[in-house]
Amino acid sequence: MSSDSEDTTSGSESEASDSAKANSTLEFIEKLSDVPMGRLPPNIEFQRTRVECKADAPIHTDTFQYNGAYASMGVDNNLVDSFCDNFKVEVINLTEDEMEFDMIGIDPALANAFRRILIAEVPTMAIEKVLIANNTSVIQDEVLAHRLGLIPIKVDPRLFEFTENNTPNEKNTIVFKLHVRCERGGQRISVKSKELIWLPNGSEYPLESQDTKSESSSKPKTYTSFTCSQDSLPEFSDNPICPTSGDITIARLGPGQEIDLEAHAVKGIGKTHAKWSPVAPVWYRMLPEVIISQDIEDEMAEKLVATCPVKVFDIEDIGNDRIAGKKRATVARPRACTLCRECIREGKGWENSISLQRKKDHFIFKIESTGVLPPEVLFTEAVKILEDKCDRVISDLS
Repeated sequence: MSSDSEDTTSGSESEASDSAKANSTLEFIEKLSDVPMGRLPPNIEFQRTRVECKADAPIHTDTFQYNGAYASMGVDNNLVDSFCDNFKVEVINLTEDEMEFDMIGIDPALANAFRRILIAEVPTMAIEKVLIANNTSVIQDEVLAHRLGLIPIKVDPRLFEFTENNTPNEKNTIVFKLHVRCERGGQRISVKSKELIWLPNGSEYPLESQDTKSESSSKPKTYTSFTCSQDSLPEFSDNPICPTSGDITIARLGPGQEIDLEAHAVKGIGKTHAKWSPVAPVWYRMLPEVIISQDIEDEMAEKLVATCPVKVFDIEDIGNDRIAGKKRATVARPRACTLCRECIREGKGWENSISLQRKKDHFIFKIESTGVLPPEVLFTEAVKILEDKCDRVISDLS
C-alpha cells in the first residue's frame, strides 16, 4: 500500500509541474507583441531580401516566389506587381564590346533567363560549310574548318534569314574566300583572319556534278544561287562584311604550303553550336553589401585593410586636438566585394563586427560581346526573345 501511495504522490507532483510549465508558457505567449499585419517583421524581411554570408557558408539563400507565402501576415507576395513597380535598369559602364548594368527589382530566375538567352538563343552568322580546294598545311581539314567556324563575323544577323531546304542565296548565306601560299625558300607565315575575302556575288566554285560538256557560253552553276550582289544592297554598300578582328590566327604555313578554300557562313544560334553564341562571358552577381556594425580602430583597422584582396575597406582619420592619429576602418568600395570572406575569417572578433550580405533582387550584370553586335543591342534582342516566349506561353494557356 505504501508503494501505491508513493506512486500516486509522484504522479500528482509531475502533473502539477507540467501544469505550471504550461501556465508559464501561456503567460509568455500572452506577453508577446502581436505580429504586425500588412508588413513583415524585420527578421523575416531580412531573410526575404538578403543573403547573409557567414565565415563557413551563406544562409537565407532561398527565394519565396509563392504569392501566398506571407498571407497569414497580411502581406501579398505578388511577384508580377512587385516587378512592375520596382524593376529598373541602370547602366554603369558601356563600351564598344562591354556593358555593365544593374538590374533592380528582379527575381534570380529571370536574371538567369536573360543570361541563358544571350548565350544560346540570340542568333548570329558563323561559318558552317567549308569547301577546301587545296590544303597542304599541317592542320587537318576538319580542324581548319572548326577554327574558321569560331571566327566571329561582324554583320547584323537580323538582315539575314535562316537557311531552309539547303538553298544558299544572298538572303541567308555569306561567302568568304581564303587563298594564301607561302613561297618556297621564304619564311614561315601566319594566316590571319584578315585574309578572308568577302565574295558579295556568292561562290566561285563550280558544282562538282555539273556537266562539263554543257555549253561554254552558259554561266556555270556554283554552290550558291545569288540573284544579286550583296554589296548592291544598301545595308552592305558602306559596311563590307568582314571578321570582327583581322588579327585572329587561322594557321601557320611553311615554305611551299598553301591553303585555298571557300567558307560559307549561315545564321544560327548558340544552342546548336557555340560558334553562333554572340557573347564571350556573360555573367551576373547579386549586389554585395558590407556593413561595419562595431568600430574597428587603429592597428586592427590597418590589418583589416591589408587583409581584403580587393581593397573594399579604407582608413578614416578620426583624431582631434586631444587624440592625434586615431584611425577607424570604413567601407569605401562595397561594390568591389567578391565575398571571399577573408575579412571575417579572423575569428569571432571581426565576424561580430562585419556583416557581409547580398541583395536578392539587385543584380550586377555584365555582357562581353564577341564584336558581332554591340552589347546593348544584344540585351535588347534578348528581351525581345523572352517576350516572344511569354507570348507563346500565354497563347497556349488561353
